Amino acid sequence: MSFGFVTIIDFIGTFAFAISGATTGVRRGLDLFGVLVLSFAAATAGGILRDVVLGATPPVALVDWRYLAISILAGLLTFYRYETIERMRNPVQLFDAIGLGLFAVVGAGKALELGVGPVGAVLLGILTGVGGGVVRDLLVVQVPGVLQRELYAVAALLGALLVVAGDALGWPPAYAGAAGAIACFLLRLLAIRRGWQLPVAKQRK
Repeated sequence: MSFGFVTIIDFIGTFAFAISGATTGVRRGLDLFGVLVLSFAAATAGGILRDVVLGATPPVALVDWRYLAISILAGLLTFYRYETIERMRNPVQLFDAIGLGLFAVVGAGKALELGVGPVGAVLLGILTGVGGGVVRDLLVVQVPGVLQRELYAVAALLGALLVVAGDALGWPPAYAGAAGAIACFLLRLLAIRRGWQLPVAKQRK
C-alpha cells in the first residue's frame, strides 16, 4: 500500500476507535481526563503493539502528534456531544467495527511491507485490529470483547486474510485493503445484528 493511502486509513481507524473508547468512558461516568485517556488507548494500543512486535520503534503513534490530536478531538467531541453520538444505533459497536476493519488491513499490510510472511502478517493484522479494544475494556475492568463477543477476532482474521491473499495474487494493495476492511466490517456488523458467535464455554458441574 502507498504511504499516503495507509496513513489515511490509519487516521480514519484511529478516529473510529477513539470514538468507541470515549463513548465507553462517558457511559462509565469517567471525568474528561479519563475519557481522553480511554480514547487515546483504544485508538493507538493496537498499532503500538504491532510496531513493537515488528521492531518499528518508537511506535508511530507515540512520535506523530497527529494520532494524539485525532484521539483528543474524538474524545472531546464525544464528551461534549455525547447525546448526538448516542443517537446512532449502538455507537460503540459501530465505530469499533469500523476501526477493527481498518486496523486489521493496515496491520497486515505493514507486516507484509516489512517482509513478514503470510501467517505472521495475518496474526499482526488481528493484533492491530483487536489490541485497542482489549486495552479499552481492561481499563474499565470488563472482560475484553475479543474473548466473548460475536465474531470479533474472526472478523479481523477475515480482513487480514484478504490482504494477504490479495498480495499473493498480485492485487493492487489499495483494492486488497478495501476488500479486507469492508469484509471485516460487514461480518462484524452482521454478527452483532444476528447474534452470530462461536461456541461459548460452559462450566461443568
